[in-house]
Amino acid sequence: MRFHAEHRFPAPPAAVAAVLLDPGFHQGLDLPDVGRPQLVDHADNGDEGMLVLRYEYVGQLDAVGRRLVGDRPLAWRQELRLRRSTGRGELRVAAEAGADRLRAVADIELVAEGGSSVRRVDGELTVRVPVVGRMAERRIVPGFLSRMDVEAAAVAERVRAGPAVS
Repeated sequence: MRFHAEHRFPAPPAAVAAVLLDPGFHQGLDLPDVGRPQLVDHADNGDEGMLVLRYEYVGQLDAVGRRLVGDRPLAWRQELRLRRSTGRGELRVAAEAGADRLRAVADIELVAEGGSSVRRVDGELTVRVPVVGRMAERRIVPGFLSRMDVEAAAVAERVRAGPAVS
């Protein structure tokens, strides 16, 4: 299922990228229906940053979701790669148990608009489970987008406050 999100930030793309690639920012952020993430990997070479986080769903699953997951936790890895010089990157999400069954890939672009910026996310979420895959996609995407909206509001607040002082 295709999805699109657009968020505006009161700061230039470089400041937004710095927050999006900051593991501490994400580890301190409360998102709906998921626990705080665990840091899996993080790298930064100055122009390109990469952040991999592990999330676990803590909300209520319906009967179909519970049958698909069983007694295992519903967990996934989310990888963000972002190049500061172009403002372009990619977001990849894959279920921990069966990445071939649930995954999402999205292109991300941070675009300057005056002293502000816009993040555009265009992607596709796929659930490869016979019979219920499309229904599951329609149920998952709104929650995924809702969490992106909460994240964007927190990013906007962080860049408004300015750089963190150590």
